[in-house]
Amino acid sequence: MVVAALLAILISVSSKARGQDSTVHQWKQGAVCYEIFVRSFYDSDGDGIGDLKGLIQKLDYINDGTPDSRRDLGARCIWLMPIAESPSYHGYDVTDYYRVDPEYGTNDDFKRLVAEAHRRGIRVLVDMVLNHVSSRHPMFEEAQRDTASRFRDWFRWAAKHPGVKNEWGGDNWHRSPVRGDYYYGFFWGGMPDLNFENPEVLEEAKKIARFWLVEMGADGFRLDAIRHLLEEGAKTTHVPGTHAVLREYAAYIRSIAPAAFTIGEVWDSTGAMLPYYPDQLDAYFAFEVADSIVAAVRTASAKKLFPPLLRLQSAVPAERWSPFLRNHDQTRTVTELGGDIGRARVAATLLLTLPGLPFVYYGEEIGMTGNKPDERLRTPMHWRRVRAAGFTTGATWQPLQPDSLTANVEAQDANPASLLNLYRRLIHLRAENPALASGELIPLTASTDTVAAYLRRKGELVVLVITNLGGSLLTGVMISSEDSVLPAGRYDPKTLLGGRTPARLTVRADGRIQSYAPLSVLGGMESYVIEISKRP
Repeated sequence: MVVAALLAILISVSSKARGQDSTVHQWKQGAVCYEIFVRSFYDSDGDGIGDLKGLIQKLDYINDGTPDSRRDLGARCIWLMPIAESPSYHGYDVTDYYRVDPEYGTNDDFKRLVAEAHRRGIRVLVDMVLNHVSSRHPMFEEAQRDTASRFRDWFRWAAKHPGVKNEWGGDNWHRSPVRGDYYYGFFWGGMPDLNFENPEVLEEAKKIARFWLVEMGADGFRLDAIRHLLEEGAKTTHVPGTHAVLREYAAYIRSIAPAAFTIGEVWDSTGAMLPYYPDQLDAYFAFEVADSIVAAVRTASAKKLFPPLLRLQSAVPAERWSPFLRNHDQTRTVTELGGDIGRARVAATLLLTLPGLPFVYYGEEIGMTGNKPDERLRTPMHWRRVRAAGFTTGATWQPLQPDSLTANVEAQDANPASLLNLYRRLIHLRAENPALASGELIPLTASTDTVAAYLRRKGELVVLVITNLGGSLLTGVMISSEDSVLPAGRYDPKTLLGGRTPARLTVRADGRIQSYAPLSVLGGMESYVIEISKRP
């Protein structure tokens, strides 16, 4: 008995060290998260800038806390782009990590947001920028002036330009206007990089984490640009020291807030992301999966859809990686797909029926458009068919997109066929159906590459997803499996999404699906989500 008890404790500790404690992270099963740029979400005071009080007023849109409701999106967590004090509109150059930017409100406003979000079952993730600070941060300004300052070694300096270029041929060294020496800043001169080779920097990062988790009540962090935390000569990404810093940082967070959730931005291939497991952050964004989904829809071909998904599925649990379509740094989905809402519907269906912990960028659910420069990717949310799209009673901080009168919540709210209501339906369906929530992905082979077909299987619960990626009507599409995928027998279909009842499925004695024609006709960009149950 004693040995068994000790073994159970060791297993529990090991699980927590990997960020996989099943109790504290149970909320992730079937969850979808929602990315918000507070400046552009909702303005409560008419100054044209979104704020925390405005976000609180719109929480019911995200999740109203009523399990049977279908008027909300049903998201279980929100990621707030940077809200700490900063001189820029985007907030990724922080001047005070311990204070909410006054344009967004106060620290007390944030605490109220957390309380209201928790009342609705929403967790709040804060964007944490550890790679760099603002060049206007008091400690950097002191380090520029005084070479004897305790903050001098919190940054990287050189008396003369080192003459080193990064992997892409860029120059990351910037001349200080104060002393004429040079400091390192990967992104630009206004964002000097912190020097994590100095242990004091990591200790300060821990102190900031404690403040937001313990004093402010945040539920975790999205960590920005973590592949650049440390450098070795000209190498600016994925150096061993970065993994050591993240390992210690994540272990500290788990020690003070075991239920906290951390997710990192490693903007790279799946192969480059995998070394950040198993004992660093809880999860990472799956950029290669995002690209494969959008590319499949754009090219109307499923040929390259599944490989990045299967690689991740074989390597780490699904709740530890997050697919998405687009984020605040990328051309919005509808723009990327040529303005075609039908293709946006297909992309949403794939995202929300494939494995992982999906994230949705605000406005994607109503088909907002946007392209570079970055400000135009982050324009105000379209709420109503009125001036300023119901975002503010004043002048918007950034001009609205031209389609604000059609791509808005009011126009789509009561239309069952709208993109908004498709997102709502799929997010709720994912939460309710265990196979979609956490089932294994099993790709199927269709008789045409224009069709993406796959199973999500969890025990005896099975869901079949079929999507016509192209715009033309298809007839007689056949679906097969290369391997044994289900117990032999006959299966009855139940349509969870789609307009018609599919044909019954017969699985061969060897467990394979062979030349199954679920529908005689599959419309252009039409999708079906089908629950299949074995007959007794």
